[in-house]
Amino acid sequence: MNKNKKLIYKCLAVLGISGMMMMTACEKDLEYVSYGDLNAVIKTPEGANAALSAAYSGLAGGTDWQGGWCAGTYGWRTQAMMTTDEGVCAWGNDWSKMQTLNFTPDFDWVTHNYGRYLPYISRIAITMDNIQNLSMDEDLKSRYIAELKGLRAHYAELLYFAYGPLTIITDPVIAADPNAAPVPRPTSEQMAAQIEKDYLEAAEVLPDKFTGNDYGRFSKAAALTGLMKLYMHDKQWDKAVTVGQQIKTLGYSLDENYEDVFSIKNKGGASNEIILPIVCTATGGDQYTNMWLAHALPADYKDPSGINLTAWGGYKMPWKSYDKFDPADKRLNVLLEEYPVGKDPAGNTIYKNARTAGDIGAVPVKFAPDPSKANAQKSAVDFPVYRYADVLLMLAESINESNGGPNQEAYDAINAVRHRAGVDSIPMGLNKTQFLDKVKDERLFELWGEGWRRDDLIRWNMFIQRAVDDGSATAEPYKVLYPLPRSAVNQSNGVIKQNEFYN
Repeated sequence: MNKNKKLIYKCLAVLGISGMMMMTACEKDLEYVSYGDLNAVIKTPEGANAALSAAYSGLAGGTDWQGGWCAGTYGWRTQAMMTTDEGVCAWGNDWSKMQTLNFTPDFDWVTHNYGRYLPYISRIAITMDNIQNLSMDEDLKSRYIAELKGLRAHYAELLYFAYGPLTIITDPVIAADPNAAPVPRPTSEQMAAQIEKDYLEAAEVLPDKFTGNDYGRFSKAAALTGLMKLYMHDKQWDKAVTVGQQIKTLGYSLDENYEDVFSIKNKGGASNEIILPIVCTATGGDQYTNMWLAHALPADYKDPSGINLTAWGGYKMPWKSYDKFDPADKRLNVLLEEYPVGKDPAGNTIYKNARTAGDIGAVPVKFAPDPSKANAQKSAVDFPVYRYADVLLMLAESINESNGGPNQEAYDAINAVRHRAGVDSIPMGLNKTQFLDKVKDERLFELWGEGWRRDDLIRWNMFIQRAVDDGSATAEPYKVLYPLPRSAVNQSNGVIKQNEFYN
């Protein structure tokens, strides 16, 4: 995937989607821009590869540096953090709306990704059709189409989790037709079936993992991890167990050191734990770069290594979540109550206590600085999207739900994650509820800041209650889903229905 990035932005420009501001046939919320004669563009294997790379750009938000799986406002990991017990933001204003679930159809922060990702899904339908009709190596053609199916399923799944069921355009003719009539939203079962189909068909073709220059592509393991998340969302526990056990056979394992997963040591497939990464760079534009530390570090943070780091001081973890950690937990090495602010004349590091200083939460460092020092704000440390520790915890939960209680495999899965963090095994003999409570906490300890806490809390019926407990006056049960943009409903003349109770 790394070498293909050079083609991404050229391809986006050639295909006329540099801003991704096109309209799908069924979701008319954006100004239409013609795709043009795509057959004249994707007419060689190189063109097919470039178009595939353009589809991958959605993982990093496309031309929107604040989106995708990156660290900004619209990022999946950011929004999952700021709407749950994982995070709170010192900047207030619209960030407070996220924490209190104060959502409306006019609040761009929660409607933005609707207009961002539906065009990607429609574009993939057209790209698949073009590649299917291309004369090229048949095995490579099959792999490209499988990657596109995996990406389409991933983007559709993220929208499904955020907004509920939306129409997925799979017909390339309809996808490219600006005059196609809007279509009513499908049922949840219909959308889930399309996502499942894409993941299963992708997994049939794709290799277990990608390495070398292809590292970062959608693999069989990535497709199955996405499928497992779909099954858990829809509480199909038996299916989730089967898929989780299948992923265990694909050659992944926990890295020895938790911190290495979020450092430069994770580059190029060196981590055997990362299933799907966002491959980052410190020297390009604002896309495909890791700016987590800029958002998370306090303004007076001084890294002991001497690396100069941009620090805006926004993201925090609430103290009541931080205080759930075992003090012996090694994962606290990247979640700080005390943080470095400089050195004394003798060269000893000086630390500041964020709690006693009145900060609203702990410092969520998570990612190590980029030792290249190429850029104070941008880092080449990759963002994990899917990783094996997540699979183990999902498997433990799914077994517990499927069996009505944990078995040895479930205990082994959660304890493997805990032992890596230097904390003891959970007690044997727990019932279903007790074991689930352990999983709930462990997913916080292990996966904070990675984009899955919102889905977790919704699955556990805790999402709204968390906001209520934190004093929200605007948290209502229907806010487990984001609203659609008002324009999407209005421009369809009411064919596309708004999520219930949003006015």
